[in-house]
Amino acid sequence: MKTSKFRNMSTVDKIFVFLVYFILSLILVIVLYPLLYVVAASFSDPQAVIRGEVFIFPVRPTLRGYEAVFQNKKILRGFANSFFYLFVGTAVNIFMTILCTYPLSRKEFKARNKISLYFVFTMYFSGGLMPTYVLVNKLHLIDTRWAIIIPMAMSTYNMIICRTFIVNNIPDELYEASQMDGCSPFRYLLSVILPLCKPILAVLMLYYGVARWNDYFNAMLFLNKEQLQPLTIVMKEILISGQVDMTKVSDASAAAKLQGMSDLLKYSTIVVGSLPVLMLYPFVQKYLVQGVMIGAVKG
Repeated sequence: MKTSKFRNMSTVDKIFVFLVYFILSLILVIVLYPLLYVVAASFSDPQAVIRGEVFIFPVRPTLRGYEAVFQNKKILRGFANSFFYLFVGTAVNIFMTILCTYPLSRKEFKARNKISLYFVFTMYFSGGLMPTYVLVNKLHLIDTRWAIIIPMAMSTYNMIICRTFIVNNIPDELYEASQMDGCSPFRYLLSVILPLCKPILAVLMLYYGVARWNDYFNAMLFLNKEQLQPLTIVMKEILISGQVDMTKVSDASAAAKLQGMSDLLKYSTIVVGSLPVLMLYPFVQKYLVQGVMIGAVKG
């Protein structure tokens, strides 16, 4: 079917389609190659990585990099902290977003549009870095896990998407029918709204989860204790301190081995650190397009 359509195209259309596929394929290669290189380097012999022998496939495959990752207590502690911020932080995000979205989606709430403007205002104007730090410090949240969770408790953008989804896809007749059956607003939220919001909630969980897992700046700003730092901070330290000082190593071969293991640890940490986020996509894939398109078409 597709072949017959292509044959029936004019010469100009065929050239255009060919150029589109060529450009997209080129972009795919540009984006995909660094990812394949990192994965291949993480499984390759350290000396092969240093000599530049690795391109797409591993050279002299080894698991030494991953052994070093799972034997490093700082990396394991960073993983544990990142998972805590991921699960607890995302749960707080979804909870706060729903609590804010539901009343702002009810038409009988007369002040919903005015209150929404206050939320939208924060998307364009904020107190800035120093007032935020002073506020978190005054709340005695510095060097606590809540310093990462509370300042990012809700995204206005995600709240607007969720509100739009509810307004456009859940009819008011359901609310009227639930009231006739004696259903309270809170029970209506739990029994009607939330089950019908699975697509958009799955998308929001993905958005919030990726943001939580990749959060770096807030952790660098508010956390000084190593016991609380997430994986992103640990990876930053590994990348910065990964270069071997040749002046402190008398044996050139020993220096090369140290540099090779350092590079291998970098690539292995990057791969392992990316897996949790990649594992989220298959679970929300069927909701992703539906939730984003339905929730963002109308404002």
